[in-house]
Amino acid sequence: METPFPPFEPNGPDDSARGPRLREIPLRLVFPNLITILAICAGLTGIRLAFENRYELAVSMVLLAAFLDGIDGRVARLMKATSKFGAQMDSLADIVNFGVAPALVVYVFALDQARSLGWIAALIYAIAAGLRLARFNVMAERENKASWQSEYFVGVPAPAGAMLVLLPVYLGFLGLATDRTFAYLSSIYTVLIAFLLISRLPVWSGKSEGNRLRRDLVLPMMLGVVLYVALLMSYTWEVMVFTVAAYLVSLPFGARKWRRKYGTLTIEEPGIGDDDIGRHI
Repeated sequence: METPFPPFEPNGPDDSARGPRLREIPLRLVFPNLITILAICAGLTGIRLAFENRYELAVSMVLLAAFLDGIDGRVARLMKATSKFGAQMDSLADIVNFGVAPALVVYVFALDQARSLGWIAALIYAIAAGLRLARFNVMAERENKASWQSEYFVGVPAPAGAMLVLLPVYLGFLGLATDRTFAYLSSIYTVLIAFLLISRLPVWSGKSEGNRLRRDLVLPMMLGVVLYVALLMSYTWEVMVFTVAAYLVSLPFGARKWRRKYGTLTIEEPGIGDDDIGRHI
């Protein structure tokens, strides 16, 4: 029979026998992680919709996942809610939203007609996206970062890769016949995008603090953004094809700017490669 009163403890309560005490977490620390979880849900839902042959919704969900995955880190920094847990969640979301989901959507839509070659192309892209994200995380963890890291990416970033690899789907929506020839060409294109992800090509990021816009160009730029969004809402897949083409065309110009400044065609910065890989395995 239990006594109605707790036993007498002359030295006070013994907290060592208790489990870890739960503490309250500020809501601002939870909000960015909720955005990351929503991004994962959107990416996985896009995969399901693709298998249900609802391709337009599938692509929309993948692009939404990429958007949410792109803003969660910025929201965390604005709210001063960055954490190691959030960083790990973001890395897991990246591989789903920028690697697995786009690869499966483009496979179900076009690459499956190339049979094993199409599946191999989708696998290569998904693995390349994972390698690209791993390299980015290694570089982000460095204490001493190179000055060029605020201005250039090493290879095409994973969010842009997800947008680029879906080009065969955009073209299919515009009425291009998705026959076996289209599947083979799409497989080659998918492998090409995978190569751009893991390459050492210098890709201009536009994040440098030294980039400034003339005052007289601010309003025209804002008007241009509004026009782009309006066209995207009205002519979604035409604008997406144009965006992919414009991005691919811009890559040589970024590499040319790097070569003029640093004298090389690719980024050969010490520490990106075997030493980093070996240290983090």
